[in-house]
Amino acid sequence: MSIQPLEHYDMSSERGFLCRHDASAVTLIGDLARAGEIAMRLPQILPTGRVRAYLTANLPEIDITEIDALTDAQARRAMVHYSFMVQSYVWGESAAPKVLPSCLAVPMVALADKLGQQPLLPYSGYVLDNWAKLDADGPIDLSNIYMIQNFIGGQDENWFVLVHVAIEARAGAALALMGPLCDAVEAGDKEVVQSHLEEMAKVWHDLKAIFDRMPERCDPYVYFERVRPYIHGWKDNPALPHGIIYEGVERYGSEAQAFRGQTGSQSSIVPSMDALLGIGHAADPLKEFLDQLHIYRPPSHRAFIDDVRATSQLRAFVSQAGHTGLTAAYNANVQAVADFRSRHLEYAASYINKQQKAATGNDTEVGTGGTPFMKYLKKHRDETQANLL
Repeated sequence: MSIQPLEHYDMSSERGFLCRHDASAVTLIGDLARAGEIAMRLPQILPTGRVRAYLTANLPEIDITEIDALTDAQARRAMVHYSFMVQSYVWGESAAPKVLPSCLAVPMVALADKLGQQPLLPYSGYVLDNWAKLDADGPIDLSNIYMIQNFIGGQDENWFVLVHVAIEARAGAALALMGPLCDAVEAGDKEVVQSHLEEMAKVWHDLKAIFDRMPERCDPYVYFERVRPYIHGWKDNPALPHGIIYEGVERYGSEAQAFRGQTGSQSSIVPSMDALLGIGHAADPLKEFLDQLHIYRPPSHRAFIDDVRATSQLRAFVSQAGHTGLTAAYNANVQAVADFRSRHLEYAASYINKQQKAATGNDTEVGTGGTPFMKYLKKHRDETQANLL
């Protein structure tokens, strides 16, 4: 088993798991273009409180052959638009509906099928494929990126997503080291392994520094009240205990479907590190949730994580080497991931858990992915630290 070049997994060292194309330059045609224009108007539509009536009255019925003919980049652009409209339809008014109308359900499922994803807003649609650079020749950092599709817009919503974009971009340098690291382990080269691990730890220092900037322009109260409500799913959500019926989707019939909501835990960065470092998590319901999230990632990114896990012998190599510098370099990365998880736990407490109870479906105890997130985040942080050698 070996790890292929990043391009094989639709990744790059400059962008990590972010889309490698310019998402802002992708154009749709025909009815899909009309649907995209409606999606881009969500910041004007949602405040009216009549988003369901508006979408139902104005969205065209899409011929599935239009979706079949899309390029990958076009399908991803359409997925962003439709997944935002689906979330808006479900969560944009006070009481959640039991049925998603065919004008949304049919193209949503077709796009998800084409891209190998689930038919609601995924992390890839919220973050990875939903950004662009202000200066095309400039860096992918917080000084030069913007969010393409919004729910209601505003600084807090944009900053929340863009911090994730900046983290994903910087992580590319660490992801690019994983193949060479595994090769060096295979060759038994302690010096190269240590050098790569030290370089990787520096990248993680930068990732945490970016993550630390979240409070600069994303206020906890605004996040909870104006950003978070739209990104919930309908699995393990008290507001939709049975899920939603996808009208017009033949294979679902009249049976309600339950899918997990968009969550930063769908990012592939930390799971890739777990796979490389040999960090395991105890078998329990929270571990089961972690495993379930795997199918919510793009197929190529799932393949990368799987290949890293199948290939990496790093932990055993470091453990058996008995080399002080090598062990320190390995532990620096384990600690960096634990520290990143600690910061996530702190944000979850201040941005969600400590907020006042809001409307049904935006619970302070249940994550957007449908889990008791405080317990989940603390558990995986502690299990990461337990892997220090």
